[in-house]
Amino acid sequence: MKKKKMGGLLLSLSLSATLLLAGCGGGSESSGGSGGGDTIKIGANMELSGGVASYGQSGVQGLELAFDEINKEGIDGKKLELVKVDNKSDAAEATQGALKLATQDKVAVMVGAATSTNTLAQVQIATDQKIPLITPTGTNPDITGKGDKVNDFVFRTCFIDPFQGTVAANFAQSKFQSKNAAIFIDTASDYSKGLAKAFEESYTKAGGKIVAEEAYVAKDTDFRATLTRIKSAKPDFIFLPGYYEEVGLIVKQAREAGIDVPIMGGDGWDSPKLVEIAGGDALDNTFITNHYSAADPDPKIQDFVKAYEAEYKSTPDGFAALGYDTGYMIADAIERAGSTDPEKIKEALAETKDLALVSGNITLNDHHDPIKSASILKYEAGEQTFDSKVDPE
Repeated sequence: MKKKKMGGLLLSLSLSATLLLAGCGGGSESSGGSGGGDTIKIGANMELSGGVASYGQSGVQGLELAFDEINKEGIDGKKLELVKVDNKSDAAEATQGALKLATQDKVAVMVGAATSTNTLAQVQIATDQKIPLITPTGTNPDITGKGDKVNDFVFRTCFIDPFQGTVAANFAQSKFQSKNAAIFIDTASDYSKGLAKAFEESYTKAGGKIVAEEAYVAKDTDFRATLTRIKSAKPDFIFLPGYYEEVGLIVKQAREAGIDVPIMGGDGWDSPKLVEIAGGDALDNTFITNHYSAADPDPKIQDFVKAYEAEYKSTPDGFAALGYDTGYMIADAIERAGSTDPEKIKEALAETKDLALVSGNITLNDHHDPIKSASILKYEAGEQTFDSKVDPE
């Protein structure tokens, strides 16, 4: 696979002669991840059903599109074979799924999950079995390691919560001159808590005041009493980092309660089902941080959007874009490793540098986190519109 055509988007994934010779010689290469000699098994442990199924389904569709393109030329004569398991949006199921992929299916790489909690549930399996795990969209910093400790076999394609939360806080203060914000979080979600912490730290450091901090738990449906307390605190901005099912109801009930201030969240809002739940009018004056925008005029992005729409008859969300990018990130690592040995692929992933993808150019830092930009999107009449792009400092 010397050059890929991604629906018009060209990605050149170079393979050095040295690595190619190393992969073809010696005869000691591991057979892990090889499906019958001409395929390379890649596992996808995603939320294909359950509370956040929209995320997992989009991510897998993006991954499948990438694999279809890559397999037109293959990787050193091999094709990528996707082995899917449904973690049902549940952490315990995610753990069992990872164990199956590692020990029964013997995949070379595992992809997943879409959410931070379900990704964290797989980290120990990946570490123990020595199989690389890449989360396309798990943004909690602890996924790739805590403090100075790095989880050697764990990687991600997305930016992390501290960056996303800081971008939201800066946006609130620069765009709306916000001085008094409310935070409303899902206490059962590592993702929601991580974003809220980053937002609060950045917002207060810049002189803002948090006038209300309220919480809910996933699957709650009536938020009226809590929203009444938030309204009485008179915030000029609400930060709502959560997943689309609860967020849609919260935004709808907030507008019904007469709360008309800007409301902002993270990439967890990014699902077409959000508009169905909240209603287009309720989403006016709401914003999210996200990994890309389908409305971004960048030619690489527009080529991907066209290819995805042709295949799935829908506009790709951020989860689809990151699933797609993860597919190419895996192919790039396998090609540079010159091997299907999971440990060699792990080493190549850690050296990922300047890889041009839909969600931006990816270079992984020492913590296996990409250094990349964030997009800010605005909802208008139920549609996402591109507001701006923010680069890391």
